[in-house]
Amino acid sequence: MAEAQPIHSVRFHPVDRLVLGYCLLMVVLLLLLGRPLTAYTGELLFYLGAALVSALIIRYVDESRSRGHAFLRLLYPALLFTFFYRMTGGQMSLLFDTFFDRQVVLFERTIFGVNPTLYIDQHLLNVWVTEILSFCYFCYYLILPGFLIPVFLRRDDRILRDYLSAACLTFFVSYLLFWLYPVEGPRWFLAAEYVNHVEGPLFRKLVVFVIDNAAVRGGAMPSSHTGVALATLIFCFRYYRSVAWWLLPIVVGLALGTVWGRFHYVSDVVVGAAIGVVAVWTVWKYLDHRATVAHTSVVSKTLRTQDVS
Repeated sequence: MAEAQPIHSVRFHPVDRLVLGYCLLMVVLLLLLGRPLTAYTGELLFYLGAALVSALIIRYVDESRSRGHAFLRLLYPALLFTFFYRMTGGQMSLLFDTFFDRQVVLFERTIFGVNPTLYIDQHLLNVWVTEILSFCYFCYYLILPGFLIPVFLRRDDRILRDYLSAACLTFFVSYLLFWLYPVEGPRWFLAAEYVNHVEGPLFRKLVVFVIDNAAVRGGAMPSSHTGVALATLIFCFRYYRSVAWWLLPIVVGLALGTVWGRFHYVSDVVVGAAIGVVAVWTVWKYLDHRATVAHTSVVSKTLRTQDVS
């Protein structure tokens, strides 16, 4: 009887296709829309390089060999998120040479009767509310590693892949919308209309430091912060319910803090949240199902081969 062959998982997971697909899509879009093309050399090289590195990891890093290999194989998309975000700064004028904040401001005045961020400035600002909401906003930078690392250590690899698929969808759709509908945000567009400074003793200063040194100008629509944070919360409610209840007020505070801190309009938060919800729904209904079918097919074929032998 022939020796039984080990059953391996499918080499390409949905998250891999999302990463490679986004890289190649951006290369095509930059080639088609980037004028002059020499102005986008850095972006082109980055996306080609990211696609190459991702393909090499997918091809040669076997997650079944050790947890060290699994860490790189499973979490490499998360290691690229910051770089993908930074690249959007150079893509903001691919289609338009202006921002559309005026449209968003007029829309919100029509809906609310006032501009929410200006109303907060004139009537609601409070240093301790600012500090609490700034703490929640700052927690965004801890949410991804705070979810990914414990899930990895628990060896919940399927949950990890599904979550990263949802995060990739949320980020990539957001990054495309950044330049399809460029909005710089209220802290830039409404700067001359604010009467008061947003002050806080610690977390407000930390948030401003991060924003000033890492954020790109533009990319306010949608709020990818809100989208990914909400996607994380939904995953926690499905798989880690006790953690979800602790995370819930932080995510709510984060969403409020984006407007309170003048980083986003209310519209940005709503659209970002919608993208996060749709991304999770898409992964659970379609991508996760396809991966299950593909894996079942591989297992069935392997078992049939063993039976014949």
